Amino acid sequence: MTKKLIIVILSSIVALILIFESAYIVKETEQVVITQFGKPVGQAITTSGLKFKTPFIQKTNYFEKRFLAWDGDPNQIPTKDKKYIFVDTYARWEIIDPLKFFIRLTNERGAISRLADILDGETRDFVAGHNLEEVVRTTNRTPQSSGVIGEMIGDTLLSIEIGREKIQQMILEAANKETTDLGIQVLDFKIKRINYVPEVQEQVYNRMISERTRIAEKFRSEGMGEASVTNGQKERDLQTIQSEAFRQSEEIMGKADAKAAEIYAAAYNRSAMSRELYAFLKSMETFEKTFDENTQVILSTKSELFKYLKNMK
Repeated sequence: MTKKLIIVILSSIVALILIFESAYIVKETEQVVITQFGKPVGQAITTSGLKFKTPFIQKTNYFEKRFLAWDGDPNQIPTKDKKYIFVDTYARWEIIDPLKFFIRLTNERGAISRLADILDGETRDFVAGHNLEEVVRTTNRTPQSSGVIGEMIGDTLLSIEIGREKIQQMILEAANKETTDLGIQVLDFKIKRINYVPEVQEQVYNRMISERTRIAEKFRSEGMGEASVTNGQKERDLQTIQSEAFRQSEEIMGKADAKAAEIYAAAYNRSAMSRELYAFLKSMETFEKTFDENTQVILSTKSELFKYLKNMK
């Protein structure tokens, strides 16, 4: 191998290394800040494609161009009306000025830490400046019936003037005022969850149980009252029906007895033979109901029954 060939090979290798070190690719989802000896050089590169830099002495720093998430830790915060609650929040943000972002925050980890300070602080300030109802509710609700006569659900709710949505918007605006010189922008901020601290939760649950128990007792009381009215009406209706039935039965029996007496009288008064036959039939009826084959009686010779028995003999 000649000396000239070795020089060509070495030159090619050096050229490839220089090209590899100087060329870099920026993706659609990325933006780049070039630094030289740790200090930014020129403007940030926000367009995608093949780019070049000075090899070895310049370095590429890549940052996300897409929306980023921030998830806060639950914080214990007192409201204006001195109710201690846990507030859990989250936000979406983006890097709008990579150069300023790199100078002030260096990387995403530094941005997350700074955002936590800003958003947690603003959340604490705005929650502490409003009553619990303002933080929890967004709109005023129309009272609804609980099912208990004269009682409405929500009739004791306080009216709100601002509400949760506006408080979230105010926190977002206040946070963006503090992030303008950081190269980032908070796109959205929401209160994810609100809950009482454990010490207060038990008191709230006990109060809820007492309230539900009171309503249940009121239901029971009203039910017992309605049951008493219904049972009383039932007894009155039953007595009325029984009295009417007894009256009608007595009336029917009276009419039947009167009709029977009328028939007997008519039969008795028709003729002597009829009277004799009637007397005979009545005697036979008496005989049938009074005597059997083992009965022994002593009769007067003047008895009508003796007369018929004698004739039978």
